Amino acid sequence: MLINKLVSIPSRSGRHLQRYNRGCRLVVGCIPYRFRETETSPPIHGTVIEELEVLLITSQKSPRMMFPKGGWEIDEDIKLAATRETMEEAGVVGTLGDKLGEWIFKSRSRDTFHEGYMFPMLVTEEFDVWPEKNVRRRIWMTVNEAREVCAHSWMKEALDAFCSSIHASANKEKEFL
Repeated sequence: MLINKLVSIPSRSGRHLQRYNRGCRLVVGCIPYRFRETETSPPIHGTVIEELEVLLITSQKSPRMMFPKGGWEIDEDIKLAATRETMEEAGVVGTLGDKLGEWIFKSRSRDTFHEGYMFPMLVTEEFDVWPEKNVRRRIWMTVNEAREVCAHSWMKEALDAFCSSIHASANKEKEFL
């Protein structure tokens, strides 16, 4: 019920509640993902990269593609902020994994630096209506397609970290079989 209320309210905006670290604005985001159903998929999902799809969104002001991310606000913990930003911008919710890393990057719109944190999110629900539906498009694509179209190099690095963690998980699963 709470999620249904959240998807119908406007996105948070403004910078007055933003967190900063040594002058860098803190931003958080997710790499939303799912496993494609295929005829050759095992009954229990494997972690094969070819079966993996990730969700990218367009920028509000251009067709540039990226993963959902935004400001980490002072009244939130990091995982809540990542979940909120992903729901507001991409209209999905799910289960967060462990932090993929942190990146320092220069803002494209301002002459400042940001400190970014990314999490993988296994998508469990995709909404038809969400706060930024009218200003963004969302597109599911393969990892290789995402690597090609993602506009931010630091997000491509996060995608590589995510793929490495998926490979590590797959290898651990094989050890137990």
